[in-house]
Amino acid sequence: MYIISNPCKANLEIKKSNFISYVCPFDDFKNTISKLKSEHTKAVHFVYAYRYFNEFNQIVEDKSDDGEPKGTSGLPCLNVLRGFELVNTAVIVVRYFGGIKLGKGGLVRAYTQAVKAVINVANLTSFNFKKNVDITVKLSDLSRFEHFFKIKAIEFKRSFSDDKVILTIFVDENQIKEFE
Repeated sequence: MYIISNPCKANLEIKKSNFISYVCPFDDFKNTISKLKSEHTKAVHFVYAYRYFNEFNQIVEDKSDDGEPKGTSGLPCLNVLRGFELVNTAVIVVRYFGGIKLGKGGLVRAYTQAVKAVINVANLTSFNFKKNVDITVKLSDLSRFEHFFKIKAIEFKRSFSDDKVILTIFVDENQIKEFE
């Protein structure tokens, strides 16, 4: 399974219709789609699909045809995400209608090509399940731990309480062994 590290964009024109596809981490999906709707006020359709892991490590999927004929846009987008084994990822395709109807088969091909185009320019990285581990350290030791986490590329958050700091680190199985 894979995730994308940075949002990407690709353009595709098919029979005078312009398909602008965006791929982003799932956490950015709501902000991205609202931003796109405000930027592309004359666009006809905002088709999307996403896949992410919920708190029970189950894949949740959803899609929207946004006014296109049923099954011609959202499902093909979702199928491309499945084919590339992408998780915690969302794709949005903005369509400007060019005046020529593509038909159901043409729409399926167009949306599939648009999503493949943006994924091909995206940077895919392997997905690993991460665990949250809390450690409590003295405030005076905080800088040493932060330095260690940055060197080892360990993601962390900190919260303060009195003279102690609670560090929540997000690590996969290999990093847990290395950290211990």
